[in-house]
Amino acid sequence: MSEALTLTQAAARRVALIAQKQAKPAILRLSVEGGGCSGFQYKFDLAEAAEGDDTVSETEGVKLVVDPVSLDLVSGATVDFVESLGGAAFRVENPQAASGCGCGSSFGI
Repeated sequence: MSEALTLTQAAARRVALIAQKQAKPAILRLSVEGGGCSGFQYKFDLAEAAEGDDTVSETEGVKLVVDPVSLDLVSGATVDFVESLGGAAFRVENPQAASGCGCGSSFGI
């Protein structure tokens, strides 16, 4: 089975740094919530552990976990960490998103 999600090396390094500063495990939870300017929005949190039904992807020892409901909306996506003049943020490149928004944190199906 191919991995449903990919965490880039840049994102993995950033998660590891944040987790180290907060003395937490290097586990990034990606979830999808209703709302945002395009219908759905991405939410990122550090997790203490993966839940039993989570899908887990690992890059450089850092885990990306997603619950089954959110996975339906982000399957095949890549999570990256991008630094630009506008600031630094985690970005989701979601092949399922039919539309997006300028801020990159919201999408439509």
